[in-house]
Amino acid sequence: MAITTVGFGSWATGGPGLMGWGVQSDDESIAAIHHAVAHGVNWIDTAAVYGFGHAEEVVGRALSALPPADRPLVFTKCGLVWDEHGVESNDLTPESIRRECDDSLRRLGVDRIDLYQIHARDPDGPPIEESWGAVLELVEAGKVRHAGVSNFDVELLERCEAVGHVASLQPPLSLIHRDATADVLPWCAAHDTGVIVYSPMASGLLSGTFTAERAAALPGDDWRSRAAEFRSPRLERNLALQDALRPLAHRHGTSVAAVAIAWTTALPGVTAAIAGARTPAQVNGWLDASDLHLTPDDLQEIATALHTTGAGHGPPTP
Repeated sequence: MAITTVGFGSWATGGPGLMGWGVQSDDESIAAIHHAVAHGVNWIDTAAVYGFGHAEEVVGRALSALPPADRPLVFTKCGLVWDEHGVESNDLTPESIRRECDDSLRRLGVDRIDLYQIHARDPDGPPIEESWGAVLELVEAGKVRHAGVSNFDVELLERCEAVGHVASLQPPLSLIHRDATADVLPWCAAHDTGVIVYSPMASGLLSGTFTAERAAALPGDDWRSRAAEFRSPRLERNLALQDALRPLAHRHGTSVAAVAIAWTTALPGVTAAIAGARTPAQVNGWLDASDLHLTPDDLQEIATALHTTGAGHGPPTP
């Protein structure tokens, strides 16, 4: 598939929940999706578990309002399920994967999912070879166009690749979470596996608009209120890194968010990045990232900022 360098991430459109982002307007979510598509973004990444199916339903509503020729590609995930009480669990049994796929097709209102990804490993489930085989069978059945994985390490990638080609990996990657540069990115580059990274703005910390006051005011139904990166002492280091990116953004005539995203897509092996948004205005904050090309001097300046601020973890340069 030919995909744009930045895609729309719909995690926040699911609303509140165990890993939710707090109350979110469905109309605002749909407006944000339409705004991104109108400005050239040609794919959306979502997952069944976001809002316990709600994010997929919102994406489906957004798709149905667009002419078929204008609809973006849709990527979603399986493997994280929930019960009637909203208790989340892993389930990578072939039966569950097939059931989840049918449910996602219904919620999204599409005949085929362009990229279907295993969301995360299930340490207590069946061998990953069985789960991956079930996803590949969905490709053969025509319900899925391409098959990928998310949050997998090299060992799991190797085991899946032995069964059938892994078309893509979706790892967390940002200036704050840099671990993927050490192992999975080189593996993907060597195996012709595409990489679409998630949270390139570190869930808002590198958006250019985040503050300590905003972190303190996060509601309890926003998962970030409980995350270590949004609390002292890491928060102060992360905000210092955000500030260190401002001069570079100013020189390029763009936003801090665009710089943060462009750093991920400049790395060897990265195909594209997923950028979330809750409103059309937030989409405007990162649209420039698609056309922003950081120079070697820019990348060295960023590496220096990482060293100076002490923010994040993982290699400062790939």
